[in-house]
Amino acid sequence: MKISKRHLLNYSILIPYFLLSILGLIVVYSTTSATLIEEGKSAFQLVRNQGIFWVASLVLIALIYKLKLGFLRNGRLIFIVMIVEMVLLALARLVGTPVNGAYGWISVGPVTIQPAEYLKIIIIWYLAHRFSKQQDEIAVYDFQVLTQNQWLPRAFNDWRFVLLVLIGSLGIFPDLGNATILVLVALIMYTVSGIAYRWFSTILALLAGSSMLALSVIRLVGVEKFSKIPVFGYVAKRFSAFFNPFNDLAGAGHQLANSYYAMVNGGWFGLGLGNSIEKRGYLPEAHTDFVFSIVIEEFGFVGASMILALLFFLILRIILVGIRAKDPFNSMVAIGVGGMILVQVFVNIGGISGLIPSTGVTFPFLSQGGNSLLVLSVAIALVLNIDASEKRAKLIREYESQTVEGL
Repeated sequence: MKISKRHLLNYSILIPYFLLSILGLIVVYSTTSATLIEEGKSAFQLVRNQGIFWVASLVLIALIYKLKLGFLRNGRLIFIVMIVEMVLLALARLVGTPVNGAYGWISVGPVTIQPAEYLKIIIIWYLAHRFSKQQDEIAVYDFQVLTQNQWLPRAFNDWRFVLLVLIGSLGIFPDLGNATILVLVALIMYTVSGIAYRWFSTILALLAGSSMLALSVIRLVGVEKFSKIPVFGYVAKRFSAFFNPFNDLAGAGHQLANSYYAMVNGGWFGLGLGNSIEKRGYLPEAHTDFVFSIVIEEFGFVGASMILALLFFLILRIILVGIRAKDPFNSMVAIGVGGMILVQVFVNIGGISGLIPSTGVTFPFLSQGGNSLLVLSVAIALVLNIDASEKRAKLIREYESQTVEGL
């Protein structure tokens, strides 16, 4: 029995993806055109680049959807991809151009590559592959299978050591935002590996406690002393703004304070598309980290809430694919992708609202950044492929059971 995957396409995921991507192009144009015109450049420069990445993303989605999922289970392929990623990260630090005090971008002609973005999908892929092969042991011995009864990794192929290298490599840039996302994604993957849920709550409590302790120490020691640490000078400014942005409106607090002004300006129904005040030079990074502040200013809290509702619907549909999947690998990849997008949304909104220190994390689909859009599109493609493969496997099982009953 042969069933084509094109008949099993999940439109409840694909349509929200299309809507959010198109809305993202509109928002990118709205947040960048005025500044580009002032600089004497084409108003369409950044939205055109974003559009090129989106077209490339659509091609990738079509190609990945047609592939058999077996290629994802190749351990050697995963190893090669991680080695290539480490080389790209090293190149980004050695020959990359710093942006706002942080490295991480490689310019190849008109295209800019941000290798750290691709770590998100690589870590989901690696951990899903690693944990899915140990399901029988995890069901019996719980987390001890993953830790091998050792709190610290003692082998280079230990998944904890691999994560330490991959995530720790971002410290050389520094890239606090992506490092935060990767730690939380790894925690999600560890949770859905099959271990008892009490360990997730324990780790989450330890993570929250250590974060509160770190913030308290920084507050007591002082941001100025903390900024003298070589790696954390760039990060210290974000903590300074988090404690009280209005103490330094011309410096560290300028960005967060203007984010507040943008959200207040928007009110319930917004100033209208293209009518933002803060994007006209007042709010730095209005098209990337703080794009959702501009969305609230132009669309209002009502419009922004509708966009969030659409995004949360997409996330829930992705997680639902993972919950329904029978194959452990497929389940972990889908839930990991949904968790990755959800974490990114919460960290971004937490940063622009002052609930947590700003980490430089972009907002999914709406922020300008071709690499982020490409990673999201590849992740969506994997979920679509998983969903279709699971549906086809279910139909085949039902057909075979009916055939046996008929005999």
